[in-house]
Amino acid sequence: MSVIRERTAPPSRLRRPATGTAGPPHRRRPGGPRGLWPYVLIAPAVGGMLYLLLYPLLRAVLISLQDFRLRQLIMGDAEFVGLRNYRTLLSDPRFWEVVRRTFLFMAVNVVLIMVIATLVALMTERLGRFGRTTVLSALVLAWAMPVVAATTVFQWLFHSEFGIVNRLLTEAGFTSFERYPWFAHGTAAFSILVLLIVWQSVPFAAITVYSALTTVPAELYESARLDGASGSRIFRSVTFPVLRPIFLLVFSLEVIWTFKAFVQIWVMTRGGPGDATTILPVYAVQSALAGQRYDLGSAASMLTVVLMSGVLVLYFRQMLRQEDES
Repeated sequence: MSVIRERTAPPSRLRRPATGTAGPPHRRRPGGPRGLWPYVLIAPAVGGMLYLLLYPLLRAVLISLQDFRLRQLIMGDAEFVGLRNYRTLLSDPRFWEVVRRTFLFMAVNVVLIMVIATLVALMTERLGRFGRTTVLSALVLAWAMPVVAATTVFQWLFHSEFGIVNRLLTEAGFTSFERYPWFAHGTAAFSILVLLIVWQSVPFAAITVYSALTTVPAELYESARLDGASGSRIFRSVTFPVLRPIFLLVFSLEVIWTFKAFVQIWVMTRGGPGDATTILPVYAVQSALAGQRYDLGSAASMLTVVLMSGVLVLYFRQMLRQEDES
C-alpha cells in the first residue's frame, strides 16, 4: 500500500527539477537593458556627427543673422540684425556675377566629368585583364593624390618660366607661348582650374560607373545585338536605363564636389586674376577675410548651400518625372 501511495502522490509533493536543468525560455522585454545597448553603441558616432556637421551649420546660420565682425569675434557681443546681411549680398552686383560664374564652372566641369568618366568606364569594360588592371590602377593613383599636391603640380606644369607646358608648346612651333603667363589671363586660369577639377574627379566617377557596368546582365546586350542595335543604341536603350540610379548618384556627388571646389582655387589663384576664378566658396572666404565681415561670409555660405540644394532638387524631380513617364 505504501508503494501505491508514493506513486499517487499529488504533484505539489513531487521533487523539483535540479538546479541547472533547462526550463521554459524567459523572454526579455524589448525596452530592457539589452534593447538599449545598440543605441548606446552608436551614440558616440551620432553625437560626433551632430557636433561636427550640425553644430557648424547652425552656428553659421546664427552668425549670418548677426553683426559679427572682428570685435564681436573677440568680445562675443554680436547684435542680431535679421536678414540685413542677406539683403546686402543680394543687392551686390558682384555677388550675382560670382553666382553666374559658379554655375558656369559647375556646368562645364560636371559635363566633362560625366562624359569622360563614362567613356573611360566603357573602354575599361572592353579591355582584357591586364588592360583593366592597368587602367584601374592609374585611376586609383590619380584619385589618391592629395588635393594640395595635385594643385601644386599643375602650378608648376603651367609656370610661365619653368613650366613644361610652355616648353613643349614652344618646341612644337608655337613661339607665342614662350614664357606665357597662364595665371595672368582670366580665361587661361579658368581653363586650367577646369582641367584640374576634371582630372581629380574622373577617377571616382569612372570607377563607380565601371563597377555598375559589371552588374548589367549579358543577356540584355546579346538580345540587343541580335536585334541589330548599334553600340550607341545599346547604351541609350540598355545600359543607361539600367544604370540610371548610379548615374544620378555620380552626377549629384560631382555637383557637390564642383560647387565646393575651394582648395584648388585658393591655392592656385585665390580667385584671380581679378574675379576670373572666383566662385561662391571663394567669395564667401574673401568676404569674411577682406574686412573681417564674418557675417557676410556666413551669409554667402548659406546662400551657396541653398543654391546647391536647389540644383539637386530640380535634377531629382526631372529624373523622377522621366522615370514615371517611362
